[in-house]
Amino acid sequence: MAFRPTNKSKTPPPEETFEEAAYLKALGEKQKLVSIKLQGGEIVRGWIEYYDRNMLRLTREGAPNLFIFKTEIMYIAEGEIKAVKVRKAKAASAGSAPLKPESSGGE
Repeated sequence: MAFRPTNKSKTPPPEETFEEAAYLKALGEKQKLVSIKLQGGEIVRGWIEYYDRNMLRLTREGAPNLFIFKTEIMYIAEGEIKAVKVRKAKAASAGSAPLKPESSGGE
């Protein structure tokens, strides 16, 4: 049996599914602790008090509240996430032997 293309075109997916708004609303209603990783690598923690199309308000304890543009958000995770620093080594990328861990100086 040969494949015959049809002249009917499929409907393109919608640009907005409104799932983001539903997720942010649920997080805000529960005052669930979230960690937000920003494009610059900084991680901020708090709960979402307000959101709209372009930004959200993160309420934090012991720190100023933040208005964050959604374009600056890399991702949002429920609960706490830990920042992991990766040490870049020029020698490792050049194919030489791996670097030894730095000593604490007490040897």
